[in-house]
Amino acid sequence: MSDPKPQFSVCSEALSLQKKSLLDAINSPVDLKRLAVEQLPQLAQEIRQQIIGTVSTTGGHLAPNLGVVELTIALHYVFDTPRDKIIWDVGHQAYTHKLLTGRKDVFHTLRQSGGLSGFPKRGESPYDAFDTGHSSTSISAALGMAVGKCLKKERRRVIAVIGDGSMTAGLAFEGLNNAGDLSKDLIVVLNDNEMSISPNVGALSSFLSRKLTKRAVVYARRQFENFLKMVPGIGDELMLWAKKSEESFKSFLTPGMLFEALKFNYLGPVQGHRFDHLIETFGNVKNLNGPVLVHVLTTKGKGYEPAECNPTCFHGLGCFDLETGEPKKTVSDIPTYTEVFGNTLIKLAREDHRIVAVSAAMPDGTGLVDFRLHYPDRFFDVGICEQHAVTFAAGLATEGFRPVVAIYSTFLQRAYDQVLHDVCIQNLPVIFALDRGGIVGEDGETHQGLFDLSYLRHLPNMILMAPKDEDELRHMLYTAVSHVGPIALRYPRGGGVGTPLSPVLKKIPLGQAEVLTEGDDLLILAVGASVYPALEAARGLEEQGFKATVVNARFIKPLDQAQILSLAARCGRVLTVEENVAAGGFGSAVLELLSDHGLHGIPVKRLGVGDLFVEHGSQKILRRKYGLDPQGILEGALNLLGHPNGKKNVIWGNFQNSEG
Repeated sequence: MSDPKPQFSVCSEALSLQKKSLLDAINSPVDLKRLAVEQLPQLAQEIRQQIIGTVSTTGGHLAPNLGVVELTIALHYVFDTPRDKIIWDVGHQAYTHKLLTGRKDVFHTLRQSGGLSGFPKRGESPYDAFDTGHSSTSISAALGMAVGKCLKKERRRVIAVIGDGSMTAGLAFEGLNNAGDLSKDLIVVLNDNEMSISPNVGALSSFLSRKLTKRAVVYARRQFENFLKMVPGIGDELMLWAKKSEESFKSFLTPGMLFEALKFNYLGPVQGHRFDHLIETFGNVKNLNGPVLVHVLTTKGKGYEPAECNPTCFHGLGCFDLETGEPKKTVSDIPTYTEVFGNTLIKLAREDHRIVAVSAAMPDGTGLVDFRLHYPDRFFDVGICEQHAVTFAAGLATEGFRPVVAIYSTFLQRAYDQVLHDVCIQNLPVIFALDRGGIVGEDGETHQGLFDLSYLRHLPNMILMAPKDEDELRHMLYTAVSHVGPIALRYPRGGGVGTPLSPVLKKIPLGQAEVLTEGDDLLILAVGASVYPALEAARGLEEQGFKATVVNARFIKPLDQAQILSLAARCGRVLTVEENVAAGGFGSAVLELLSDHGLHGIPVKRLGVGDLFVEHGSQKILRRKYGLDPQGILEGALNLLGHPNGKKNVIWGNFQNSEG
């Protein structure tokens, strides 16, 4: 009997065949260029093993990175980075780039607190040309760089690498349109890991693109164009005919007609795992002027069987077992907030046929996969188009539906104008389910959901709430779909607190807070994921001889004004706690309330995140660092009470002297 097939193709045995490690000798692209082309497949294999081994322990984006190993090597092999600039759209496919640019010795710190970012960061390396984390920004940024280099009269190339998913966003086409109009030297690499193209047609068109861009061919074509223009009387017509004939021929053999219409020179499709094709194509592209789009076909998850078979699950994931690809999870019966949201929405949709769900290319991440299976006609994935998603939902609302826009907190920022103009001004019943509100963790600055309370609460007609646990999330969602007007529900990433789920859903009166403990020494007003840590801090206060009233505010807007004012006057000191920036958030709303009602003598301390961007690291580490765990809340409370164990390691503001 033959040995069983290994679970993944890049295994330790693959690199133990008496071959000297190539990756060990590469500290920059200069070292890479010393390799022969025939050595590059071995390097690609070593890089895949390094990425798989590291991500299995740190978590991260696996399938996107495995799909661009050869493409990344080829780009650095041909172009002169960092003088030539590579901009990685989204940036979740830049692990090979990091390994080739002097960061392999610290690659094991990927996404860890104090370690390498999971995305490109200009502060981390001169090879990282642009900070990324959200999709579809690469072409616009690259065009700006290309124009800047032109103004400085620098002859350097700028390359934007964008995935086909990101090409669905309007921003990408705005960049393409402007690039075609400006006609500057710009290279856009379309990393296509989904488009199905006939092998014969793909091979022929790839061959034509490579051959038609050789320096000699380009020169000959220019000479021929000049000859046609010189023909007396009919030169212009001959030139127009020749150009249309070429475009028709290329459009017949390739899917590039759209890009040609945007005034890009379209090349491809090129096989993205063939070094000979990639290096020849990029070598030729360096000789072309104006905007060029190179269409590269890749396989997401390439080289690791579990990721190739299920690229969606291996797009972004936590730690996993190398041999099987199975995730390493702590056994828990507690569902995540995302799962509770998805299951509750299905239940509500069963009873209310007006409910529809809208996703911006994140049905898995937002818990809508089962909803899509149950109600395919009432589920809409609009692609990576947050602006369109919101206005699309507004249109549905005008027809009597109750659209639920499930979206990450950080991504709704991209549709701020649509929330304001298309939903709130018209007071339309659109429900915003904001997943990943608060501290998200290892994805870092671009993904922390720390601004939504501030950017939503000042919008007229908007109701804004956050549950203390997974059961309250269900009641809030039920409340939201019953509300006639804009309403946002914000909840954190990860598992719930283990609260039993009520069999019957109940509406929560808008603006009604919930008093959890009673005490006269201090009023603690907490919201969302901060409520249970605040309760734990209150128990710590009791050990120090203080009794606090802890309130689950539930609503950031409207506030429970009467109850907050009464309790603040009784306790004499107020501590607010929120996983949000302190500026303009929940604590600011409380300060405004006290000011508006003349309670000027009450000291108020706000616990939140200061005027900064929160870096990558685990939620536990970051909450401790920013004083938002039980110990940090306890220290902030003791400081407000004048206790010697209190610490000023948190954001705070004294209402009497306006410190902040």
